[in-house]
Amino acid sequence: MAVYKTSEFRKGLKVQIDGEPYLMIEMNFVKPGKGNALYKCRLRNIIRNTVLDRTYKGGDTLEAADIQEIQTQYLYKQGTTFVFMDNASFEQYELSAEQVDDNWKYLKDGMVCSMLLYNGNPIAVTPPNHVELKVEYCEPGVRGDTATNVTKPVKVETGAEFVCPSFIEMGNVIRIDTRTGEYVERAST
Repeated sequence: MAVYKTSEFRKGLKVQIDGEPYLMIEMNFVKPGKGNALYKCRLRNIIRNTVLDRTYKGGDTLEAADIQEIQTQYLYKQGTTFVFMDNASFEQYELSAEQVDDNWKYLKDGMVCSMLLYNGNPIAVTPPNHVELKVEYCEPGVRGDTATNVTKPVKVETGAEFVCPSFIEMGNVIRIDTRTGEYVERAST
């Protein structure tokens, strides 16, 4: 198994602590006047999303996590399970609703997503940064209401609701930023 020395510590490193995968989200190098250099690290558990603060001395090592990122295609939802297919090997992976988390709001049949595998098992999925979704239902905008920043909730084809400007109508296609969950623009159809 690969090992990282403290000199190789950096943000974005995927390591294994106590048999679980962690992502290094912050790393600060501290050199006190006397003694060893210290590496203060903030790590996020990739499976449980908890944050851990650890301090390492110069010369310490951490085991590399067996994490692989693959491109998959969203196929369908069956009960509380979401089914994806690896674009290269055509192998199918199933993720629970807890693993998919709030990303279900953006998933459309055939959409290409990025999936994280830990020891060959799927642990998380990330949709593209921007998705285009068709508006299924929304209240009609009030005529003459042209004040800036007037918004209303709209329901899209995935069943999710987003806050959009009041000029959006049923049948429109809207572009949503999946990182923030915010409306970006009305897509041209």
